[in-house]
Amino acid sequence: MTLRSEDEAPSPALTAAQAALAAEHAAVYGYGVLGGRVEAGRRTEARAAYDGHRARRDTLMRTVRDLGGAPVAADAAYALPFAVADTASALRLAAVLEDRVAGVYADLVRATEGSARADAAGALREAAVRAARWRGGNVAFPGLAERAPDTDPAETGPVEAAGAQTP
Repeated sequence: MTLRSEDEAPSPALTAAQAALAAEHAAVYGYGVLGGRVEAGRRTEARAAYDGHRARRDTLMRTVRDLGGAPVAADAAYALPFAVADTASALRLAAVLEDRVAGVYADLVRATEGSARADAAGALREAAVRAARWRGGNVAFPGLAERAPDTDPAETGPVEAAGAQTP
């Protein structure tokens, strides 16, 4: 493996992996918040999603290192898109988190090839399935905010919404 120099621009794969890592950090935080508000019957599902995001986050940290980057650190806290005070808002937050994660994985699919692309596509599929379960329905193009009805991609872009820094 060859590490890139400070003067080199990061590869599209590294940029997309960093964005996915930032989204996973945000998802782990978000599930920590909503876990205490979700109804008892869905806590196992929330715990499984939390554990899944932690595992993906850890894998992405290794991926970023393998691509020659330093993994982006988690923020101490993240601004939630709305107050999470009850089960209904917890379920809404879970769907939003999964939609945002799906968006960055769609970008990672576009930026990679081979087994990395297959892994990113698998993560996109997992996020889309979880979002559909939390929402109670699916969207036509998971991970593509510009295709979702009633969505302004400028307001909910997957990288910015997940807490990643923009250039």
